[in-house]
Amino acid sequence: MASKTASDGVYVSSGVTGAAKILVVGPMGVGKTTLIGTVSEIKPLSTEAVMTRAGALADTPVSPGKTTTTVALDFGRITLDGDLVLYLFGTPGQQRFLPAWRELARGSLGALALVDTRDLEASFDSIGHLEDLDMPFTVAVNSFPDSPDHGEAELREALDLLPRTPLVHCDAREHRSSVKALISLITHLIDTASERTR
Repeated sequence: MASKTASDGVYVSSGVTGAAKILVVGPMGVGKTTLIGTVSEIKPLSTEAVMTRAGALADTPVSPGKTTTTVALDFGRITLDGDLVLYLFGTPGQQRFLPAWRELARGSLGALALVDTRDLEASFDSIGHLEDLDMPFTVAVNSFPDSPDHGEAELREALDLLPRTPLVHCDAREHRSSVKALISLITHLIDTASERTR
């Protein structure tokens, strides 16, 4: 049996010089599992479970057709420019999983906060938790076919974002679009680190 190599997408390439733990956060049904599955170079770990009637009483998905939800975490890995590996940890979107969410945040350098313009209010908790943790983040507006279109100024005001918080648009189903959102986050993390060392 042939041994696995980095080119098989199982192991990290020997050219990698840095690694970062990144959170992907947002309310239930915003596209966290989809984004991680889209960009991951390894088979992503997903803890999707069928929503039960009892859970349906507590959780209200934005999309009425949603039948599953993340109950622990999603995990994937992507290498950027051949030398930086991002370990992506997707958090559960429900408020009742906040203790698990905070544990996943340990050791994370930053977060990509996905939002859905069909229900911006549902994103307040996720963004608030990141601010409480003093964790740098980028907001990525995930595109859905029936999403209302809002200008950047309107979105920033609705989400109460600081001027330095990057705001980008992405389609979690598209690899290039999702990678661009992650690159925006990494650029923000580098800029934030530079500001703190001045």
